[in-house]
Amino acid sequence: MPWIVLMISAALEAVWATALGHTDGFTRVVPILLFLVALALSMAGLGFAAKHIPISTAYAVWTGTGAALTVTWAVLTGEETATAVRLLLLGGIVAAVVGLKLIKPPPTPAPR
Repeated sequence: MPWIVLMISAALEAVWATALGHTDGFTRVVPILLFLVALALSMAGLGFAAKHIPISTAYAVWTGTGAALTVTWAVLTGEETATAVRLLLLGGIVAAVVGLKLIKPPPTPAPR
């Protein structure tokens, strides 16, 4: 469940980042409201996930996935162009996120 919440939270990061770009310097109400709601939900999800997944992994997955989704959305909507290099680098981000999910975290040291 924490991984599902983390991925939803990362998708919400892409939503708030995209909405931020459409606020026009915080002068447009609807994008501002979307930014604030998505930001709050995204942070809450990250906070929940970090209770169960090491924060270093959770944060790396959250930012990497959010960044990849933000760029993907911009390419799909025509705000940015897809180039071979851009797609290759996005693939690298996705591969790194998948790798972080697949590796076992190191054992937690016993309390002293």
